[in-house]
Amino acid sequence: MKPVAWLRWVAAAMLVLGALSSPRALAQPRFYWKSLSDANAVPLIVNSISGNTNPFDPAHLVTPGANFSGTLAIAGYARTFSLFDRATMVAVIVPMGRVSGEVTGAGGSTVQSASGVGDPMVEFDINVLGPRAQKDLVQALRFEPGFSLDILADLAFPIGQYDNTQPLNLGQHRWYGRVGAPIVWQLGPWVPGQRTTLECVPVVWFFGPNNDYLEGKTLKTDPMLQLDAHLTRDFTTQFWGSLDATWYYGGGSSLDGVQAAKKLNNFGVGATLGYQITDNLGLTVGYKTTVGANAPEDVRMDSFMVTLVFGWHSLIEGVKRLESGK
Repeated sequence: MKPVAWLRWVAAAMLVLGALSSPRALAQPRFYWKSLSDANAVPLIVNSISGNTNPFDPAHLVTPGANFSGTLAIAGYARTFSLFDRATMVAVIVPMGRVSGEVTGAGGSTVQSASGVGDPMVEFDINVLGPRAQKDLVQALRFEPGFSLDILADLAFPIGQYDNTQPLNLGQHRWYGRVGAPIVWQLGPWVPGQRTTLECVPVVWFFGPNNDYLEGKTLKTDPMLQLDAHLTRDFTTQFWGSLDATWYYGGGSSLDGVQAAKKLNNFGVGATLGYQITDNLGLTVGYKTTVGANAPEDVRMDSFMVTLVFGWHSLIEGVKRLESGK
């Protein structure tokens, strides 16, 4: 491999930190690929969502007869490092945007809206099975994921916009988070332009109580399983695609001890395309939708997401300067 091509391959591997996907939608593929330790990524994610559940609420509390639409923008930062010689990542995302909805009932229609900043979330991810952390360019060049398994933990801080007089909010006024075990399984050769992976991200969401829901009521939600799967394939060295699927199960809610929403058992499908614009800039575009949502209490959600990620590593930037003779 020529030096310039080798350098671009390493830089592209770094940028597959990918998209700091919003956990409120289907998780994006290739996010849990490994890169050089001490790499950095900053994403800008814009997500247009519609359906019968608040797109800012990961519990997906369904409101039968409702139609919600929202624009969700996410800014974040991710940093990789080595911990006990294992690839580790810490990421922070801050959601913001607006959401509006119309609920139709026997008494007529009610329109609500909210805008501002949602609940920021911190994620910690560490690899426990697979290749050791990549600490230099030689290790990055020789890296192949094989079969790798991570442990992740997320925690959201309940400081986002919240109005206790209405159920539609950007912040959820309660602690929540998830634990999971992302899996990346390499299928075939690990050569740019030929890479294929099967990825699975099982997580369990946990929700604390909201003791000020609709002016003093107590909203409680059971744990919810979310299982995301992706089959990804390189089309060229810079262009790749993925077929995506998700499953939600559990998460029934009660309001002051009375059932407010049944537990979920819903599926979604989608597709994602990714393109490496430059060594430092990556673009992904994805569409996702729920399927088989026939009952009023089923989750109905459509999502179109565009993500730009800028990534860098001081070591790679130094090599690039040597390559250019500067």
